[in-house]
Amino acid sequence: MCGRVIQSSRPLRLAIVEGLDVSDSRMGNIRPRYNAAPSQELLVIRQNQKTGERLLDLIKWGLIAHSCTDPRGGRKPINAKAETVAQLPTFLDAYAQRRCIVPVDGFFEWRAIKGARAKQPYAIAMKDGAPFGLAGLWENWRNPNTGEWERTFAIITVPSNELVGQIHNRMPAILQPSSYDRWLGPDRDPRDLLISYPSESMTTWPISTRVNSPDNDEPSPLDRTAEPFDLWAPLKSGGRA
Repeated sequence: MCGRVIQSSRPLRLAIVEGLDVSDSRMGNIRPRYNAAPSQELLVIRQNQKTGERLLDLIKWGLIAHSCTDPRGGRKPINAKAETVAQLPTFLDAYAQRRCIVPVDGFFEWRAIKGARAKQPYAIAMKDGAPFGLAGLWENWRNPNTGEWERTFAIITVPSNELVGQIHNRMPAILQPSSYDRWLGPDRDPRDLLISYPSESMTTWPISTRVNSPDNDEPSPLDRTAEPFDLWAPLKSGGRA
C-alpha cells in the first residue's frame, strides 16, 4: 500500500531524471505537497515513446484504464502490485507502454500499535534527504460526460524491505537511478526493476496523526513524535534523529 507521498522539493529538484528540461517559469506556481493524497494532481515524469522527450507533468493519482466504460471512471486504483501488474486488464497496457516515475521526498505508512486506538503513522525517506523515484503507470481516459481526456496514474508496490516491513508488509517500488532510462523506455516488461529497495539508505520516524487528514498539508505534521511504546528496536535504530 502507498496512499500518501511527500513532494515538497521544488519542481526542478524533483526532475530527477538526468537531462530532463523543465523551465522554472513552467512549474513556478506549483506549491510544495507535504501530505499528498489520492485524487489529487501530483508531479509525474513521463517519456514520449516517439520522440524520447521527457516531461514533468501534473497528473491525477488514481488510475482510470483507457478502456473503462463507467462514466464515473470506475474504482480508480492508486496502487498496482508488481506481481500482477503485467496480467491484470486494468494495468497491462499501461505497464507495457505508459510507465512513469513519481518523484517524491518521502511517503507514509501506518502501523497498528497494541493497546492504541489509532494506527501510528510513519514518514519514510532517504537518509540523505534526496528525492527518489517511484515506479508508476499512467493512462489516458476520455470522460464520456465532457468528452475531455483525463490523465491518471498509479504507483506500483512490492513486498517491503526489512525497515518498512516493521510498519507495513508492502511498500512502493523505488527505482535505482541507473534504471530510470529503462523504466521510461520501450522495454515492454522490465519486471526485474521492481524490487524491494535496500533498507540501508532509508530512514523512518513516527509522525503526528494529523497526517490522517489530507487537509493538513504543511510541514509540521512531519515532525518526529514520541516513539510508540512497543516499537521494535531495529525500527528505532533506523529512525531520524
